[in-house]
This record gives sequence, C-alpha cells and structure tokens, in this order.
Amino acid sequence: MLAYTTYSEAGGVAKTTTAANLAVAHARAGLDVLVVPLDPQDGNLSHLLGVDDDRADPSVDNIVRHMVNRPKGPFEELIVTAESGVDIIPEHNMLSDLADNLRREKEQAEAMGESFGVNTRLLSVLRDAGVHETYDVLICDPPATEGRHLYNAITATHSLVIPVEPSAKGEASVKGLESLVAGIEDTLDIDVGVLAAVPVKWSNTNEAQRVLDELEYSTPEVFRSRESLMNGCWRQQCSAFTYVSEHRDRTRDHELDTLERYDRLARHLEQQAGVEPPAPPEPGALEPEVTA
Repeated sequence: MLAYTTYSEAGGVAKTTTAANLAVAHARAGLDVLVVPLDPQDGNLSHLLGVDDDRADPSVDNIVRHMVNRPKGPFEELIVTAESGVDIIPEHNMLSDLADNLRREKEQAEAMGESFGVNTRLLSVLRDAGVHETYDVLICDPPATEGRHLYNAITATHSLVIPVEPSAKGEASVKGLESLVAGIEDTLDIDVGVLAAVPVKWSNTNEAQRVLDELEYSTPEVFRSRESLMNGCWRQQCSAFTYVSEHRDRTRDHELDTLERYDRLARHLEQQAGVEPPAPPEPGALEPEVTA
C-alpha cells in the first residue's frame, strides 16, 4: 500500500490541491484510493472535491467520533465517493475540537486503568476498518500546523509528500519541517520518510534553481504557477483533470503539461511503494478529450 501525508509548514503552497490532484491521478490509473483530510478550516479538500455539504451538521457521523470511540455508525458509512472514483471521508467541524476530544478520552481511559494513544487513533481506526487491505493508496491532508491532526496523519502513513515554494521563504519552511519531522520521529518512535518534495509556483530564476539544488529530498516533478487553473478548480470544486476536460472550451498546452506532471508524480510515488497501477493512462490524457 502507498500511504502518505501532504504537508508543509508554509501556507499557500498548494498542499490541498496537490493532495486532491494526486488522488485523482492514482484513481485514473485504476487504483483504489482513500483520502482522509483532517483540516478543520473552510476551503479544505472536502470542499475542493465538492463533498462537504454536511460538515456543519452536528448529527452527522464523522472521523472524530470514531477516533474517540463515539461512532454513530460503521466506518464504511463515513466514506463518500468523489470524482474518478476517489473515496474520501469528508471533513467535519468537529475536527476543530479534535485535540480536546482526544485529551478527554485519554483522561477517561487512564482513570479506568486503560491506555489511549492520542497520536495513534487514526491509525487504529483505519486498521480496524481494514483500510490497508481494501485500498491501494491512502492520502492524509492535515492542516499546515503542528498538532494532533498532523501527528495522527503521520502515524497513519509514516511518509510525507512536501509541496514547497522554491524561494527563500519556502527554503526556510523545509528546514523547519526537517526539525519537526525529527522531533516527531523521536516523540512517536517511528521512522518518517519523505517520498518527494514538490516544487510549486516554479519560476526559472537563479534563486529558484539554487533552492531546488539545495533541497535534500527527491523532486521528481516541478510545477509552474497555474493560478487560473487552480482558481478554476476551487470555483468548480473539482480536480485539475476535471476542470480542463469539462470546464475549458479549448485545450491549453501549459495546463495539459500540468496534468502530465501530476500523472508522472503519481507513478513515481507508486513506484516508491511497489504499487503497480493496473491501467495507467498516457500522462495528461483526458477523457473525454478537449478539442480546440
């Protein structure tokens, strides 16, 4: 199984759009994909893929309830299928109180002489549900802040994909992330691997190339800034693949190039985990195809 968390300490580096488009790229190749987004803020992955209608409904079952042993139904009923057959567990407003809920559950468990791992709850829920046997790919998308959301995501996946802006600010965020990962490894007693760094908003400048050259992580694909494409995805609540194929009246070579890069990056990540996609498309190929 390929499992990874998309994470960056810096905001505005397309962390969530990277997760969504990679999920679709994996699914396009015939793999079974589950996405577990954990961001309590609006404008999250559930919104991007158009499955966040119930996030404010207090009566709805959600992943937090399962993590604190208060489910309202079976795990399978949490899952919604989005575009290209990507399965997703929609985010819910209860994620805002995840840390407090985990703390209270830990206190109650300890009062009864029981253990409760606040950083391993997501992993336990996914294992109990047989996710690792059911799916080929698991992607977690926590908020861009350190805390229980991130710790649970990393414990569940043990691997990171890091979007990074090739600038001085982006370089600083990667260095901060290196320290964070080292601390998490010590705290959780696990090894955390970085499958790839994903340079975004690339510009062909000496400064950008310097940052790229000094990155310690593999950078299999580099993405230029595609503001119109990405803004369109958020507006239409879909991936870049769907936006180009269904919401553009003509093909744009630079956008097809972006889709190709997502497909190639997905193949690279799959190869890292030894996952063989059954039907990988030609990189960037559209169905149905957009014509000029």
